[in-house]
Amino acid sequence: MVRTLLIRGMLAGAAAAVFAWVFAYLVGEPALDGGIAYEDMLAAASGEAAEEPMVSRTVQSTIGLGVGILIYGLAIGGIFALVYAAVYGRIGRLTPRATSAVLALVGFLVVILVPFLKYPANPPASSADDTIGLRTGTYVLMVAFSVVVAVAAAAIGRRLVARFGSWNGVLLAGLGYVVVISVIGALLPTIAETPADFPAVVLYDFRLASLGIHLVLWMVIGLLFGALVDGSVRRAGAVARERATSV
Repeated sequence: MVRTLLIRGMLAGAAAAVFAWVFAYLVGEPALDGGIAYEDMLAAASGEAAEEPMVSRTVQSTIGLGVGILIYGLAIGGIFALVYAAVYGRIGRLTPRATSAVLALVGFLVVILVPFLKYPANPPASSADDTIGLRTGTYVLMVAFSVVVAVAAAAIGRRLVARFGSWNGVLLAGLGYVVVISVIGALLPTIAETPADFPAVVLYDFRLASLGIHLVLWMVIGLLFGALVDGSVRRAGAVARERATSV
């Protein structure tokens, strides 16, 4: 069962990667080019020659981008399937399709949006090279805290639902998550090093595109995986009913 779900999750992730790649190519690459243009402008102003990339921008924006998103989509799809296997039937009487949609929404909020609000993506030349280790570490830490707090909120939420009802229990658990993760976010270091003259439009477009890529990926995985699982459940139910009537 888990193996079948894992395969379907990776298939959904691969399909979602195609949609995310199209979005990234059409929306993200122009913003990335804006950051690279600013970087080249700084190099020219300082009298330095622009550094030639090891891989051309054409390859980076097509094959390289596609391969990277495909690997990411396969990984997210596989993890999504494993989490689905663990939570299905434990979050109310939701259908497989609805469970997948809810899981995708929660996953996007917890894994992507909340860490993004603290540490948004930055285009080239908008951050110092010597802080990349700090920026990467704090971002990963924020993601880890967000996931751990969300899991704890879900566990506590089950008890709250049993005591206060579904609506109040979910609201209290969600509020608890927001409060705890807000405190953690406030305690983690703030990294603000974007140059004052960096184009605000480029920064905004790049961050919006980065968030959009993740949104497209998670949305397609949630919808497609739900459709695949729901179809198999319906077929299995039909077979079971047919066997029952034939006995």
